[in-house]
Amino acid sequence: MKSPTVTAIRSNGALLLEVQEISKYFSGVRALSNVNLNLRRGEVLAVIGENGAGKSTLMKILAGVLSADEGRILLEGLPAKIHSVSDALGQGIALIHQELNQVPHLDVTANVLLGREPRTSIFLDRIEMRRKARKYLQIVGLNIEPDTLLGSLSVGQRQLVEIAKALATNAQILIMDEPTSSLTRPETERLFKVIRQLQETKVSVLYISHRLGEVEALADRVEILRDGKNVGSLAPPGITRERMVRLMVGRDLPPFYHQLERKDGELALEATNLRTASHPQHELNFQIKRGEMVGVAGLVGAGRTELVQTLFGIVPPLSGTVRISGQPFQPRSPAEAILAGVALVPKDRKLQGLILGMATRVNLSLASLRRDQSKGFLNRKKEVSLALDITEQLGIKLAGLEQPVRHLSGGNQQKVVLGRWLAMRPEVLILDEPTRGVDVKSKDEIYRILEQLAADGAAIIFVSSEMEELLRLADRVVVMYQGAMEGELIGESLNEGAVMHFATGGSSIEMPREETGNVSGLQ
Repeated sequence: MKSPTVTAIRSNGALLLEVQEISKYFSGVRALSNVNLNLRRGEVLAVIGENGAGKSTLMKILAGVLSADEGRILLEGLPAKIHSVSDALGQGIALIHQELNQVPHLDVTANVLLGREPRTSIFLDRIEMRRKARKYLQIVGLNIEPDTLLGSLSVGQRQLVEIAKALATNAQILIMDEPTSSLTRPETERLFKVIRQLQETKVSVLYISHRLGEVEALADRVEILRDGKNVGSLAPPGITRERMVRLMVGRDLPPFYHQLERKDGELALEATNLRTASHPQHELNFQIKRGEMVGVAGLVGAGRTELVQTLFGIVPPLSGTVRISGQPFQPRSPAEAILAGVALVPKDRKLQGLILGMATRVNLSLASLRRDQSKGFLNRKKEVSLALDITEQLGIKLAGLEQPVRHLSGGNQQKVVLGRWLAMRPEVLILDEPTRGVDVKSKDEIYRILEQLAADGAAIIFVSSEMEELLRLADRVVVMYQGAMEGELIGESLNEGAVMHFATGGSSIEMPREETGNVSGLQ
């Protein structure tokens, strides 16, 4: 997804927040080491770094989720005591999590004022609640009725509700953690517009993102962390992707190319007249060969995730046929899909891909348990050997195999989910947003792993909302719109304009002549 075009506003406001020599330890391991940070009124300060660099730990300390072991925090020059979330909110600091902390079964009003509802005697004052909710919805530009059920809103609208909720606490500092990871381009542009409007009212934003194009477009200033330490600051015109990457990883990353020679092999997967439960009105027909990487593009709600969940048997198809390596396959459950040689790396690794409280060893071996058992019992020796091989092969950074997977960085968690399936040697590997919330270095490493898998003959299908990722990895891209496969792009026709054309419902007939190239419309 191309980053929205915005103009950074250089803030000359007064110094609002000072972080001085903050350190934090977990089980004796230093996660933050004497970190310093300043934030002015009305400023957008991006804090970037690899997964595990300490960004989230620092933001949780500022938001009262964690307490610092050393150092101090100043607000407007005065020491601030932040030992809880309520302490932070009381001093004007609000954290908007990547996984939105909301109650979808309540209306927008209840979510905006949750825990701060005005009352008349012992009863909630619903009239005053709706008035206040409407006020903050107007500030963020969300034109909906306050009594709208939250669960009926799009992800982008829910993001704006979360900002309205933060503003209702009189927050002067908003911490946004990967706010665009699930947003469409129009929703991202809307969010950026709201951030600019908030700046004009002197609200400051701490912006955490792995999407460096967005950081380059939005930030007034950038602070870079590496291994829990400050390694540099950038200001326009010095905020460039190359400089950010160099400071994040400590060196220049080599450009990614399709360096490995790959040849299309035999047909690995073929779907004929496939109807999904979410969009039963459309029949889907497609195929993928061994050694091929096929991208699936489309806007949120286009049916991409529903398609891959159907292929993996999470939601059985209503009708149609699927063949794996020429053999009939009826995807009725994930267990049957795994036996047929199909693997899925889901979109939400924490909710769907990992058992966060269990050891990394266990998470790596989950898919192999049935294969590697001995007389009905777990073969612990084989499990440990398998986990060691995968961690070494993928370069997973961890304290030990028994470390709970929840304590790994996002990039390493994603490698665990991917590594689990590598041990199974799947014939068809499906990935839904394979690098969501992953830093630039881990993203590059995952790309190289996928390239090697394809070179070894695996068939790879990946859903992605990142235009750069689609153009970088895919041999061809199938574009979906409202549950239908609207078009297929390959070769010179594979460009951002063509992808967005089909993703917004355009047909091949309407394509401008110079943009068509080798384009086909799929119905």
